[in-house]
Amino acid sequence: MSWQLRVDGARCIGSGMCAGAAPDLFALDDEHARPVHERIPDDDRALEAADICPMVAITVHDAQGREIGPRD
Repeated sequence: MSWQLRVDGARCIGSGMCAGAAPDLFALDDEHARPVHERIPDDDRALEAADICPMVAITVHDAQGREIGPRD
């Protein structure tokens, strides 16, 4: 299985919380975060990063395209 990571550049404020929580999954470019790789193997750290994003700019989608993160 694989997950798809997305960062909404219009919402992201570049807090760096995602990159701090999962530096191999997220990187900061100037003012915004971005996924290091768009598709990743299932990794709970991606869900944690989506959960802690202060602007809810990160979404995680499963192999079927369903949004699984951030979690409620």
